[in-house]
Amino acid sequence: MSGFDRLSPAVQHHIVNSLGWPALRPLQDEAVEPLLRGDDALLLAPTAGGKTEAAMFPLLSRMSVEEWRGTSVLYICPLRALLNNLEPRIGTYASWLGRTASVRHGDTTAGVRRRQLLESPDILLTTPESLESMLVSTSSDPKRFFADLRAVVVDEVHAFAGDDRGWHLLGVLERLTKLSGQPLQRIGLSATVGNAPELLHWLQGGAVGRPATVVSPDTSAAAAPQMDLDFVGSTSNAAKIVAGLHRGEKRLVFADSRRVVEELALALHDNGVETHVSHSSLSVDTRRRSEAAFAVGRDCVIVSTSTLELGIDVGDLDRVIQLGSPRTVASLLQRLGRTGRRAETKRNMLFLATEESEFLRASGLLLLWSEGYVEPVVPPLSPRHVAAQQILGVTLQERRIGERQWPSWFGGLELAAPGEWQSIQEWLLNQGHLDSDGGMLFAGPEAEKRYGRIHYRDLMAVFTADPQVVILHGRQEVGAVDPMLLQRKVDGPRLITLGGRPWEVTYVDWKRRRAYVEPSSQGGVVKWASMPQPYSFALSDAIRRVLLGAEPQGVRTTKRAENMMSELRDEYSNRVDQARTVVGSGGGSRVRWWTWAGARGNAVLAAALSAVRPELFETTTAYDNWQIALRGDATAGAVASAVSEAKAEFGADFRGVVPTVDERAVRQLKFFEMLPPELAMRTVAERMTDYEAAASVASRGFLDLS
Repeated sequence: MSGFDRLSPAVQHHIVNSLGWPALRPLQDEAVEPLLRGDDALLLAPTAGGKTEAAMFPLLSRMSVEEWRGTSVLYICPLRALLNNLEPRIGTYASWLGRTASVRHGDTTAGVRRRQLLESPDILLTTPESLESMLVSTSSDPKRFFADLRAVVVDEVHAFAGDDRGWHLLGVLERLTKLSGQPLQRIGLSATVGNAPELLHWLQGGAVGRPATVVSPDTSAAAAPQMDLDFVGSTSNAAKIVAGLHRGEKRLVFADSRRVVEELALALHDNGVETHVSHSSLSVDTRRRSEAAFAVGRDCVIVSTSTLELGIDVGDLDRVIQLGSPRTVASLLQRLGRTGRRAETKRNMLFLATEESEFLRASGLLLLWSEGYVEPVVPPLSPRHVAAQQILGVTLQERRIGERQWPSWFGGLELAAPGEWQSIQEWLLNQGHLDSDGGMLFAGPEAEKRYGRIHYRDLMAVFTADPQVVILHGRQEVGAVDPMLLQRKVDGPRLITLGGRPWEVTYVDWKRRRAYVEPSSQGGVVKWASMPQPYSFALSDAIRRVLLGAEPQGVRTTKRAENMMSELRDEYSNRVDQARTVVGSGGGSRVRWWTWAGARGNAVLAAALSAVRPELFETTTAYDNWQIALRGDATAGAVASAVSEAKAEFGADFRGVVPTVDERAVRQLKFFEMLPPELAMRTVAERMTDYEAAASVASRGFLDLS
């Protein structure tokens, strides 16, 4: 019996007659049986592979046959825009059965929220932050609202699992499980990942022994995509190429910083191209207008950061162009999957590198892609700060909770070790985040002081938003910029670029953190604060292999790209070796140990060497993704001897090494003040490490080219 035959008659009828589908796609067909029997599941397919329907059709069938009532299904997304995009589609499917679907997130109006409480939607589309807000709300009863909950769909689950929002989500799901009084079926939707069973196990949280199924149909028969690599040298050159190529087609251009997005968009405007912009620092209305205009356009370009990577519908695309390079094959696949959706089109992606480092990153990433590699999704280590946030969250939810009762709300979820949970509780009490009376915990004065404004809104999210100044044209919000941009001394008018348009700043209201602008004929600098992102060991090592002569298969390169690669191979010839790491120069007075271990692997190696042979370094230890800086008189023999000593002291896998972190790094960790200082320091230090990379590199031997 096919999956379609197992669906309820009502769902079958509408698939055929309302959608006009002759059959289900492979993922949709294979997902029906495990989802109908209640398995937790991970559904894997490329972008536009029908994952939403693969989850919803069986759940709607269960909803109908088992007569689920109330809000029985949660559909969770990482982006508000994606929820808005999905609401009409899922609402249509729900209406087949006379059921309803509704969106709730930070932009949902108070009136809509009140209606949701009075008339609970059968399917609630939301974010983890909005769920947390509902749990601690004083204007609703979460026990009543979530009493009928049966299943949770987590879209783009890999995006959650890759950062602390995933741990926050799991904490909230454990609390919802206890409120509903029954296990919740958990269904994750994702593009291809390198460790699907482990990702599904992570999604199950504290659940033990629940059946779990990965559904991942074979897609190897799909036509090979068209992949191209070029080196263009500057953003202005990239704009000329984008403007000249594929005229009459819809082109989505990705860039991995908001600054570059704005620079490219303005340059495209100057080249006469209809250009739209999407990134996280634009206002909601500006982004919506931009994405809507692009969706109905034809001969146009939209320039975006990763905001358009996660499946938001912007219509049929002809081309995807990447300025620079993402840092993971998973991102490459997501972006590539935006094209080739029409029967007569082919998946395609053009890389335009403007800098040498970008070119090497793109080359290494394409080598990994051509080898069929996809990164494993590894949740951040040691989410102790999320454990602290969840203790305070469940206390606010219950108003008062027993000192020994709150652990039952998290089941076996390992946000912290057993002894650490207790240490965190004691710290929260000592610092006034919690207060107690007769063995009962409740929110303390310090929590009220730090987080109590606007119903503890800042406690709802585990990520930290950069301080920004809102930019207004009249009453219309355009977006927001880094305050430092508006504090720099300038000669003449203060000019910025935002939303791909040039503006002149006419007035800054620092008290209200607002700046007012008028259209200008000339654009200016725009920037935002950001932290450097480390490369993985796989990517760093792939760059090393490219420099040694490895060639990505299935990738077309321009003559410019070939010439640049030849130059870089000559330049780096004394920094790479087939079998060994290299100790040699790399510019400046210092000697470099060229490990190609990635920043986290180098953090471990630098800490290990510093512990046993501090004389190898100048006053501070410095490293990046590719090398560790040593004193000018360091030799390969001295490094080899130090590595041997470090292995003897810390173990061959270096697991005993904990990198040193400074207070500034700790302060980047949200809720660090809710952890005992030593736990906060250890949490940040452990997140800086890649022990496997360090051990692998240290076993290679050493070549002295100093």
